[in-house]
Amino acid sequence: MKSKLLQTVKETFYSSLPLAVIIIICLFISPLGAFTDYVKIILGYACVVVGQALFLVGLETSILPIGRMVGGSFAKYNKLAFVLCFGFVFGLLATVAEPALSVLAKQISSIMPLINSTLFIWITGTGIGIGVAIALLRIVKNLDIKWVFAILYVLVFLLVIFSPAEFVSLAFDGSGATTGDVSVPFILALGLGISATFSKSKTNDDSLGIIGIASVGPVVAVLAYGIIVKAVNGGSLPPENSYDMLTSKTFGDIIGANVFEVALAVLPIVLISTPFLLIFLKLPKKTFGMLMLGVIPVYLGLLIFLSGIDFGFGFIGQYIGQIFFEEARPEWFKWLLLAVGFILGAAITVSEPAVTVLGVQIEELTNGHIKGIAIRVTLALGIGIASLLSILKILTEINILYFLVPLYAISLIMMIFTPKLFVGLAFDSGGVTGGALTSAFLTPLTLSIAKAVAEKNGSQMSILTNGFGIISFISVTPLIAVQALGIIYNIRLKRAEREAAEETFDDLESFVLQSNDENDKQDTNESEGCSNE
Repeated sequence: MKSKLLQTVKETFYSSLPLAVIIIICLFISPLGAFTDYVKIILGYACVVVGQALFLVGLETSILPIGRMVGGSFAKYNKLAFVLCFGFVFGLLATVAEPALSVLAKQISSIMPLINSTLFIWITGTGIGIGVAIALLRIVKNLDIKWVFAILYVLVFLLVIFSPAEFVSLAFDGSGATTGDVSVPFILALGLGISATFSKSKTNDDSLGIIGIASVGPVVAVLAYGIIVKAVNGGSLPPENSYDMLTSKTFGDIIGANVFEVALAVLPIVLISTPFLLIFLKLPKKTFGMLMLGVIPVYLGLLIFLSGIDFGFGFIGQYIGQIFFEEARPEWFKWLLLAVGFILGAAITVSEPAVTVLGVQIEELTNGHIKGIAIRVTLALGIGIASLLSILKILTEINILYFLVPLYAISLIMMIFTPKLFVGLAFDSGGVTGGALTSAFLTPLTLSIAKAVAEKNGSQMSILTNGFGIISFISVTPLIAVQALGIIYNIRLKRAEREAAEETFDDLESFVLQSNDENDKQDTNESEGCSNE
């Protein structure tokens, strides 16, 4: 396990290296005032790298095997109600342990204390649970995935009309943060197990799309929560706090404050999994004990990761957002943030392991017609543009719906021309792109930019409304990018089939002509033979 941990630390460090380079460049442009601030950043960065690595190692030895066992065991139960019920429960419990969601919830609560961070996590988790149940129902009933997505997103944008503006960005950001290292393996295992048992067509299309459908659940849940909060508060929301990630607490104090919150995230999975593994699966006690030991690094990793963000990582994100608005800077200097956003989005995407896995998967599904490097470059450029658009939205204070509605409309229209396989793949990839690093660094960056814009312009626009939304942009980009690749693949496939058909026809025509020539020669020879006689 020690060698595995060191290897994972190395991989995590390399994946975050582009981010470190950007931080160093920004600190070179505007150095920090105190040496202790540098110590804070280094310690925070180290905790994020080590904590994430420890979390991932524990994940592979405990949470992932449990997810596979649960998903595979569903094949034994043919009762739809049982399958949907447990799909909901495990979707909910896997989501509440997501690091990215925990980070996002704490950031939201720091600005709007009315929104309790724990309650927000459980609301979005409930949305995922409902989404998983709907996705499993689609597989069992063999429903058309395109119609399912169309209906769900029509419902989403109907709720947007009635929900407070402050909750729109939160809903889409919450959705992007819910599907990560913990929930995705659980949900995929459920989808594969149910597809293998219930699916009538037995094609790759069936298990794909389950993440995408599940991701709609949190959007609906948070928008509905926003409507309720607004109604309870007499049609208006209380004033916000000013966003500030600076803290005078020691690192020990921060860890102490996070101990209970992290336990609240991890413990439900253990409590629900225990009777299921021992009673339903009758797992040997030794195997069960090894799984439970694997939960320890999950807990410690998540604790260190979140504490590192609270202590130093969130601080540097906020600092970088502020230095572009210093009074000594010219007015045009703030627009350099667009380039910073693009580079950060693209760099994080290129080094993201999930994107590499997605590229390999698409290359296999298309038999090499779409290369893995093509999907990585496409997503890197797309998410770089998404980050740029998010910062542009903040600087210009344009309502996020002017961006999201057209982008989602384009993605839904593209479904008409995209093969079903790529539709599911696109919405799945959209659900997994907003990872922990995005919540840990890019969200504090955008929130600090929104704060600086509000202070400089004397704007009345809420930081909650203007600052959040970067995960929303990052989540919608793959819907368009992957479907575009699907359409290109379909065109190439039809062209190849047409060329193959033409080649076959030419070969057949040549064969017929050759046969006719041979018959003519034979007839000529026979005629000459008769003449000689």
